Amino acid sequence: MISAREVAQRLDIPLEMAARHGLDGGMREEAVTALEQDPPAWLVQSRANRKKGARPVWVTLKCDVCGFTESARPKKWWPEFTYLSCRDHAPGELPAAGFDQHRTEIEGVGGRFIGIVDVTV
Repeated sequence: MISAREVAQRLDIPLEMAARHGLDGGMREEAVTALEQDPPAWLVQSRANRKKGARPVWVTLKCDVCGFTESARPKKWWPEFTYLSCRDHAPGELPAAGFDQHRTEIEGVGGRFIGIVDVTV
């Protein structure tokens, strides 16, 4: 059985849209594959309505230290990260900021990440 979150990720739609169309947890692999291969009209329309260059529905976050990955909905306030690190890694486990760079750590990225932004000053 596939969770509602995984169904939404595979179809590249928000969780709210999946729920609205009855795609809740407990779907079988075959049912999700059928939706991917022969999408219903609402899914075709949703994909057609996306603006080119718009923010993606889901992104994969990957720790630059250990390689742990997580799928998340990107937030408008997320800047372009230089690095992503799990919360439990020490700052020294990432490459140091350049001589002419200022480093900022941003908490609350996904479920367990800290975003690192290096900016040239």
